[in-house]
Amino acid sequence: MPPRPDGPAAPAPARSRVPRFTPAEHRVHRATATLMAVCVLTAGCLYLPFLAELVGRRALMVTVHEWSGILLPVPLLLGLGSRALRADLTRLNRYGPHDRQWLRAALRRRGGRPAGKFNAGQKLYAAWIAGAILVMLGTGLLMWFTELAPLVWRTGATFVHDWLALAVVLVIAGHIWKAFGDPESRRGLRTGSVDAQWARHEHPLWDHEDNTP
Repeated sequence: MPPRPDGPAAPAPARSRVPRFTPAEHRVHRATATLMAVCVLTAGCLYLPFLAELVGRRALMVTVHEWSGILLPVPLLLGLGSRALRADLTRLNRYGPHDRQWLRAALRRRGGRPAGKFNAGQKLYAAWIAGAILVMLGTGLLMWFTELAPLVWRTGATFVHDWLALAVVLVIAGHIWKAFGDPESRRGLRTGSVDAQWARHEHPLWDHEDNTP
């Protein structure tokens, strides 16, 4: 028989991947992104002459744009049945000193950006896009149902809706650009898990949070 080792047992190898998102969260993100893409594309067909001429059928584009906008909050509302999604919404709404440090480092293009499961940039993006969707929904309803408000309100709603839509397009473009620059982050959303070394480097405070996926 081989001799029994006298030393302590070897430590278990660290996990190579850690869970980050659940299938429910993936479906909410995918559905919301799809509806947002439909809103942006149909808006382009309504406001850009070359797209309007290419696609035609303006009445259909208006209908699709209206209903995709109305349905935009639905995936998130349905996803609230997921405990993991509710936990992540709590994380996104919780700010600490490390978030200010992350923002300062990001603005100065320096390293040393402490973050939990979500960094300060992701938290700000989530808050901004949620507020923008609510404003777009409210102004869109005023434009759709003309009897809801007087003309001056509808004129203001149209102004806010149009300019905020442009801001939304620019912010989403930045979001997509950042996502393409971080393949592991995209992989985490697609597969539900991320590389453990990436998690320690990009989100070093995540271990101190509740690690519920």
